[in-house]
Amino acid sequence: MAQTITEKIFSQHIGREVLAGEIIRCDIDMVIGNDITTPISISAFNLSGATKLANPDGFSIVLDHFIPAKDIASANQAKISRLFAKEHKLKNFFDEKDMGIEHALLPEKGLIVPGDVIIGADSHTCTHGALGAFSTGMGSTDLAFAMITGGNWFKVPESIKVNLSGKPAQHTTGKDIILEIIRLIGVDGALYKTLEFTGSTIEHLTMDDRFSMCNMAIEAGAKSGIVAYDDVTKEFLSDKNLAREPRIHYSDDDAVYCLTLDINVAELEPVIAYPFLPSNGHSITQAVSDKIKIDQAFIGSCTNGRLSDLKTAAAILDGKKVHEDVRLIVTPGTQKILKEAYKLGYMDIIIDAGGVVSNPTCGACLGGYMGILGDSEVAVSTTNRNFVGRMGSRSSEVYLANSAVAAISAITGYISDPR
Repeated sequence: MAQTITEKIFSQHIGREVLAGEIIRCDIDMVIGNDITTPISISAFNLSGATKLANPDGFSIVLDHFIPAKDIASANQAKISRLFAKEHKLKNFFDEKDMGIEHALLPEKGLIVPGDVIIGADSHTCTHGALGAFSTGMGSTDLAFAMITGGNWFKVPESIKVNLSGKPAQHTTGKDIILEIIRLIGVDGALYKTLEFTGSTIEHLTMDDRFSMCNMAIEAGAKSGIVAYDDVTKEFLSDKNLAREPRIHYSDDDAVYCLTLDINVAELEPVIAYPFLPSNGHSITQAVSDKIKIDQAFIGSCTNGRLSDLKTAAAILDGKKVHEDVRLIVTPGTQKILKEAYKLGYMDIIIDAGGVVSNPTCGACLGGYMGILGDSEVAVSTTNRNFVGRMGSRSSEVYLANSAVAAISAITGYISDPR
């Protein structure tokens, strides 16, 4: 029978044809934990009586949320993961010595491979679908089960075909495309489904655009997001020492989808998600007319902390100054991105403009540290969520945008149009 790319990935893994709706037990290629979620998994692992990992090379721990430790509690959390990694001689353990936000770092390391089945105890694990893999978030005890057995149970998701046409205009990015999709279908419009991004627009999207789109699939309620392997994927992977051989799949022309969504990207302008939902999308034209004054601009996170985001910000900030009433915080996704941005001069431009650069961390995005909002403060942010209290005080407000919007807004003091 005709199959989607997601159905084919699962079929290849379990050795027989499967279709959406089936409940299956499947081996997992990469299990991912971080400094917040892994200690719970380790506790469950130890309580089970397990003494060794089923697939140690397929287990990665990335300390990225509160590293370097922000307080005693976070230091002790990290200590649990460090001791476990040392005890089990984990080769895929990343802390301050080689740090990065997990969903930027692991693809950079070649640990995410097309055709993989991946789980992580972090909802934005769906980011890795940009490389043609099935990747989804699970709970910490689900992670422990995979650590012990090497697999887990899945209900094969139905797929929504997102047919994107047209070439994006200047300063319209993958971030704007996914915000538009979420605006159209809502935060539960893709509940337990795969968002499969297809169409003529894909060839115009960089890998960074694709990572942003798959990253925020969860914001539509999706189980995963996915983009099929192509020349852009091939180029991204060309300098990587891949952990496994790629297994490349494509959806059949007559594959069954539960919904097809058609979007003309050529007509799309930058999208701003107003508080307090990622689905509360408005055009940049509307946002400018609403005269939204900001206190903070943030560029970073697993959604938009990549080199292209820093390049965009530097181009806009070059020779300019951050508004006197605004704090600009920039968080690169990995140390490699940070080093490359310094080499290319992006960081000098950002710092000279009045921005501050932090180490790679999830801290500001989740309201943990390195960029907390105070009472009634307003931020324009390249992160993925703008729920009540997401980045700090419950009376603060977060507007989601792309990196160009965040950069120009930092200069003007109001949410502004980079075009």
